[in-house]
Amino acid sequence: MTASRLLESINSPADLRRLDRKQLPQLATELRAFLIDSVSKTGGHLSSNLGTVELTIALHAVFNTPDDRLVWDVGHQCYAHKVLTGRREGMDRLRMHGGVSGFPKRSESPYDTFGVGHSSTSISAALGMALAAKHKGEDRKAIAIIGDGAMSAGMAFEAMNNAGVADADMLVILNDNEMSISPPVGALNNILTRLTSSKTFNVAREAGRHMLGFAPPLLELARRAEEHVKGMIAPGTLFEEFGFHYYGPIDGHDLDALIPTLENLKKLKGPKFLHVITKKGQGYKLAENDPILYHGVGKFAACDGIQSAKGTAKLTYTQVFGDWLCDMAKADSRLVGITPAMREGSGMVRFSAEHADRYFDVGIAEQHAVTFAAGLACEGLKPVVAIYSTFLQRGYDQLVHDVALQNLPVIFAVDRGGLVGADGPTHHGTFDLSFVTCIPNMVVMAPADEAECRQMLSTAYALDCPSMVRYPRGSGTGKVPTADLETLPVGKGEIRRRGKDVALLAFGSLVPAALAAGEEIDATVVNMRFIKPLDIELIVELAGNHSLLVSVEENAVIGGAGSEIERVLAERGLSVPVLRLGLPDRFIDHGEQGQLLAELGLDKDGIVRSVRRRTNP
Repeated sequence: MTASRLLESINSPADLRRLDRKQLPQLATELRAFLIDSVSKTGGHLSSNLGTVELTIALHAVFNTPDDRLVWDVGHQCYAHKVLTGRREGMDRLRMHGGVSGFPKRSESPYDTFGVGHSSTSISAALGMALAAKHKGEDRKAIAIIGDGAMSAGMAFEAMNNAGVADADMLVILNDNEMSISPPVGALNNILTRLTSSKTFNVAREAGRHMLGFAPPLLELARRAEEHVKGMIAPGTLFEEFGFHYYGPIDGHDLDALIPTLENLKKLKGPKFLHVITKKGQGYKLAENDPILYHGVGKFAACDGIQSAKGTAKLTYTQVFGDWLCDMAKADSRLVGITPAMREGSGMVRFSAEHADRYFDVGIAEQHAVTFAAGLACEGLKPVVAIYSTFLQRGYDQLVHDVALQNLPVIFAVDRGGLVGADGPTHHGTFDLSFVTCIPNMVVMAPADEAECRQMLSTAYALDCPSMVRYPRGSGTGKVPTADLETLPVGKGEIRRRGKDVALLAFGSLVPAALAAGEEIDATVVNMRFIKPLDIELIVELAGNHSLLVSVEENAVIGGAGSEIERVLAERGLSVPVLRLGLPDRFIDHGEQGQLLAELGLDKDGIVRSVRRRTNP
């Protein structure tokens, strides 16, 4: 990937700060072109990064990074930042194994001041950095850059509330593009857009300026009156109440507005809030017109844009869930669907259109999503919470305290269970079996294929207790689900292959690899299906006629399903050894899913190797 002449001269923000200000618009043009070319060849987040090009340039031009701390929220808008901070040449391996991360990562660069991948953490982190600088007597700035979607989360307001009281010397920049991943929802978004979207207000303002322009004293009086009225309806009122000095909104693509504003704010002390208006996909018409489609992209031809897939591609687990949700909604009017701002990612687009009155997007608020579901369940409805494994972590207390403790029949459709690939450790769903299975009243299951996924969702729906169906990113074996809503017997596994000596007890996504390994070593292979309750009868039977049991799971090996198998055997005084295969006690880096599984010994060859090492030391 080649960079244009001006961009090629920038190997650090210090180089950028040496440029003449008149050169910065050209730098923005070259940087935007580079990002389009680069991401089209590697895949990654595109529209969000195109929207922050000028803002990123302005921040590095004004602030003395990395001494001044830039804290990006979520981080999928940090590509321009990475290019300008010495990683331009590495962008050809973006999100690839051993390459540049798609998110800020402290171990990757001193300019990445805070590791991130989940939403709404930037203000808390920047506040900590600002107060640490104050405590140490250091003159450095802390700047949080947060999107309007991320501002809907409670954590952002908890931090704002604390920052105002602490009188922290920090700057919060609201990057308001009227878009999170899915369209933003909620009262806050309505407040943020009310002023800028009010046609009546803007037409009246322009007409007034035109009429009063002939009488400057009256024009000044009108301007003051406008500011007074605007103060009553603009978002600034809200943030001023938190103790922040509010500035804006200003055009986030206008360097002539951004740079002087940031320079002025840099001189001011105390908590400050700058409202910046940007456009997702700025400068690339295809992304501007469909920012959701171009939010996270695979490889594509930049000149042609993303083309619709052709042929008979396998259904993804996400699509299986979306189809099941619509079918079950037709069968039972009690069903309601909930997502924390992941309509597209969780496969709920069709449901949101066909059952709009039963579809609830609660914004980036996972804790609220879980307790909201509990409230619905209390009144006899059947809530289905569609959530990524890595985001369920954020609603853990609510899962325990508000759902499981009260034994409410909330169904958790947990997508991206296991390794997710290029998004890396912030998005790998590697802990859910460990942290959910230990909760009383929960039923936990994992499908071996797409057809079984549909059956398990129906099984979960039929229960009168909280349940979780955990499925991986992408497609499985390609087994097409039937159209019915068939259930499975709870807590019962199935023997897929009869063999000798060794029994492979596989859970969910790794059943196909276990079957392939079983063929090579002539092992019994079991699709366990349920992590809780385990099929104890089957485990005891296998322990009686095999010399080694091997658990295989795409979850942390500590506290996972293999640990539960060992507990079952120990409680019954059975001494057959158990080899536990799963994810190691470390965070797994980004890379292609299959490549990572092979590296961790969880593909067919890795399973065979581990068993032979154990049986033939």
